[in-house]
Amino acid sequence: MSPQPGKRARYAVVGTGARAEMFVRALVRDHADTAELVAFADVNQARMDAHNRWLGELGHPSLPTYHADDFTTMLAKERVDVVLVTSVDVTHDEYVVAALDAGCDVVTEKPMTTDAPRCQRILDAVRRTGRRVTVAFNYRYNPLHEQMRRLLAEGAVGEIGSVHFEWLLDVRHGADYFRRWHRDKASSGGLMVHKASHHFDLVNWWLDATPVQVYAAGRLFFYGDDGRRHGYARDYDRAHAAPAAADDPFALRLAEHPRLRELYLDAEVEDGYHRDRNVFAPGVTIEDDMAVLASYSSGATMTYHLTAYAPWEGYRVMINGSRGRLELEVTESEFVSPAAAGALKGTALHGTEAAAEGGQATLTLRPFWSPPQRIEVDGYTRHGHGGADARMTQVLFGGVPDPLDRAASARDGALALLTGLAANRSFDTGAPVRVADLLTLD
Repeated sequence: MSPQPGKRARYAVVGTGARAEMFVRALVRDHADTAELVAFADVNQARMDAHNRWLGELGHPSLPTYHADDFTTMLAKERVDVVLVTSVDVTHDEYVVAALDAGCDVVTEKPMTTDAPRCQRILDAVRRTGRRVTVAFNYRYNPLHEQMRRLLAEGAVGEIGSVHFEWLLDVRHGADYFRRWHRDKASSGGLMVHKASHHFDLVNWWLDATPVQVYAAGRLFFYGDDGRRHGYARDYDRAHAAPAAADDPFALRLAEHPRLRELYLDAEVEDGYHRDRNVFAPGVTIEDDMAVLASYSSGATMTYHLTAYAPWEGYRVMINGSRGRLELEVTESEFVSPAAAGALKGTALHGTEAAAEGGQATLTLRPFWSPPQRIEVDGYTRHGHGGADARMTQVLFGGVPDPLDRAASARDGALALLTGLAANRSFDTGAPVRVADLLTLD
């Protein structure tokens, strides 16, 4: 179902958790001249009602709501052109494939899905229907990352030999993956899939190459039941109404955040989902400390490390080449203040607001036999993933031309996913994993 020339594209959202709000606001507030949001689908009516109330605050009428079981009915009845998938990761393929088969295009949150069979289902549906899947890899639109892409493509460091990439999630942001459904690898694929697919996609994009082999080691070191040995654990299952959580810096206080209260605390009577689990409670099946060694089709290698329990938040990327080295260092928060520890990064919407504890970003080119060059980057902001969210929605919803052609395809989504899946298998086997053994791409 493609919109007629001159008509606004009709969008529907499936999955109305916190991350959906960024897309909803972009559609109804920033790109209403080119896009029209027409419906919500979810397994939880209260969450859809919350989004409709927030639409009213923006002066927008309420939208029709559909239970997720009636997803295909919604597509037909509301004449949907494009589906936005922001549901639990393991369900992405269900909605993506159904939308493609109904003649819709799809924009899906990362990761595209959580395992190789589900990924194959999506790729097969794209081939079968001829429709388009775009993965919302917003980090491609960060001005810092855009400038790195340009410099590397221009040969600023010559032929690329290796990449070192370190990502630190602080004990506010990192802890949050261990309170919610992400703590279950069957639902999220673990942080190698849910979080690091962002980073693996950037490396694929920067190198203009594809992953070939991955060797990795990962473990649950800090959180979970075994993490109680570090001395931070309090005795409760979920934080709400638990006296033991009152002074716990790892406790999420849903009642203190109006939007989180509406989306989760007030909605849990419908499905029993608890958004505020104790990060040291049993049942965590994902890792919090992960190391990866990957090789690429270009011959380059990457060393990558993700830590989910750091005292500060940010990342470092170093790219070594035949003519020098490019270094990016981003501090998103210098520390986690006690007052902010029980909140979320960006309050209800992670990434949409700057952390309170300060931060900075530096991009440095270090050519051979010359002084280092500090690269100034216009447009970088500490809001919305470095300004990337707004830039991405301008391209996806607003029709703004993109000379870097950053809209990530289903194939791009698969390549980012495969690095994480290979890492997960290597965790289990202790052996290197060839990406082609997981999924073969055309």
